[in-house]
Amino acid sequence: MERQKNETAAAVTEAMRTRLQPYLFAERDTVYACVHSFGCQLNVSDGERIRGMLTELGYTMTDSYEKADLILFNTCAVRESAEDRVYGMLGNIKKYKKTNPNLILVLCGCMASEEHTAEFVRSHYPYVDIVFGTASLSRFPGLLLEHFQGKKFACDTGEYDAMYEGIVPSREHPFKASVPIMFGCNNFCTYCIVPYVRGRERSRDPEQILREVRQLVADGYKEIMLLGQNVNSYGKDLEQPLTFAQLLQKINDIPGEFVIRFMSSHPKDATPELLDTILQCSKVGHHLHLPVQSGSNDVLRRMNRRYTVEKYMESVDYLRRRDPDFSLTTDLIVGFPDETEEDFQGTLDLVQRVQYDNIYTFIYSKRRGTKAAEMEDHTTDAEKSDRMERLLSLQREIASEHNKRFIGRTLRVLVDGESKRPGRLVGKDNAFIIVEFPGDPSLIGTFQNVRITEARNWAVLGELAEEEQK
Repeated sequence: MERQKNETAAAVTEAMRTRLQPYLFAERDTVYACVHSFGCQLNVSDGERIRGMLTELGYTMTDSYEKADLILFNTCAVRESAEDRVYGMLGNIKKYKKTNPNLILVLCGCMASEEHTAEFVRSHYPYVDIVFGTASLSRFPGLLLEHFQGKKFACDTGEYDAMYEGIVPSREHPFKASVPIMFGCNNFCTYCIVPYVRGRERSRDPEQILREVRQLVADGYKEIMLLGQNVNSYGKDLEQPLTFAQLLQKINDIPGEFVIRFMSSHPKDATPELLDTILQCSKVGHHLHLPVQSGSNDVLRRMNRRYTVEKYMESVDYLRRRDPDFSLTTDLIVGFPDETEEDFQGTLDLVQRVQYDNIYTFIYSKRRGTKAAEMEDHTTDAEKSDRMERLLSLQREIASEHNKRFIGRTLRVLVDGESKRPGRLVGKDNAFIIVEFPGDPSLIGTFQNVRITEARNWAVLGELAEEEQK
């Protein structure tokens, strides 16, 4: 059945390419497209598939708005400030439409999936030609054809179809690849818009995922990042259920030299089976991004997170008992509506107890369309800013001390690229720790052993191990 879907998707792409050729190349031999993706890694992954689709249709990719015959904004809707930025860019992009009347402007992604967006864009930005939501990605070529056939505003924000597997991504990175394993979210945290713009959880067929990973490994990719709004929920909706832990084991069994990473995980679904699998699989990084959001049970309840601080700490303690060096990172929201000083102190206490390797912090931003946006909030902006600075200060102290545990050790590092400091490279070890060391750019994309000599609050510093230098 899945093979038939893929063959159908390939046939549709080829048929659409044939139908679009007379329009695309009527006046020139080369047409250019510029794709700009905002937001999370799932959005970036969607953007790679859009780029792949456009390439299959005959477009040549460019980063230049001036050069482009098609400009596409693949948008994020997590914060209203992200939407405001996109609307500002849509206003600025109008000048390119004036100099190139045939320029096609496209708005897609999470922001385009909101009910009000299409009509708002049609009314306020009438020079935008195509709008489609996250569910309609595979139907984009059809919308493009509608545009060329004279439709003034081509729009599709409908339901998901089964054509995703037939879209081959044009990957932006030569040795690190993101592989979505599921889409949507069932959790409905009160501050989050994601379930409303990406729909309910839908797991990809495991054989499709394994096939994609095998091909990536065969092509020389060294890091495979599995993506989902809540990867821990993977497989619950499949006809033959498969847990995320079981999927990890299957990917780990694929021959080759590569590291497996994933995000994001919901603490309520971090089962002992999953934690054991992470610890036992040789290719799965010993790192878990486990977003706690707050150290207050009252705030967690109002966020609808469906776990307590005590339950969260059970997972942390389980991992640290098995591996004291296990790397943990988290997300934290400061200033959730009516967060008290006592609530915030709970967050500080949690951070002190867990000893995170890194934290990603956000001052709460009201998001229209979520339940939290309707909550009363008597905490001032000044209080929120002060709390944020106290939290960051604490984390800097923790990270500086925590990273000292690596001094004198040799870490296996996947070299990501050049450092901002000349003559130095940066990469990440198995536990997602940032490592900086002197080295030649020819090492980028390879695994290297680095002996750690110094600890900072953002990374550890070292030098190539003697055997590597030889």
